[in-house]
Amino acid sequence: MVSHYGEPGILASDADRDAVATVLSESFAAGRLTADEHAGRVRAAYAARTRGDLALLTADLPAPADDASRHPDQCPLCTLLVSCRPAGIAWLLAGRRRSRRAQDQAAGLEPVAAGTRRTAAGAAGIDAEDR
Repeated sequence: MVSHYGEPGILASDADRDAVATVLSESFAAGRLTADEHAGRVRAAYAARTRGDLALLTADLPAPADDASRHPDQCPLCTLLVSCRPAGIAWLLAGRRRSRRAQDQAAGLEPVAAGTRRTAAGAAGIDAEDR
């Protein structure tokens, strides 16, 4: 994995250190590192000055998989809820609203105003509650 971080003499950025810490955490979660190894390597990653120092910390670990192959079964809703919670919630509610409309149409109900529904018979003046 040394080549992943480019030239070893180049100074490491915070993003480089964060990327190595992520690789180390994933390796710890996969059981490749013990808790002590993980803690020591993460400390060393944030203290590293060069990309070569960082490369040494992950040289005995497999290269990280790209995001698409790491979570192939992850649904778009899960991704939205994790990355941007308001957008995920809005997408979830819009989906429920579409599903509810489809169910209402199948049952012969039609929307009249926000939050209320009536049947086709209700359009003639007879509400669903009166039947």
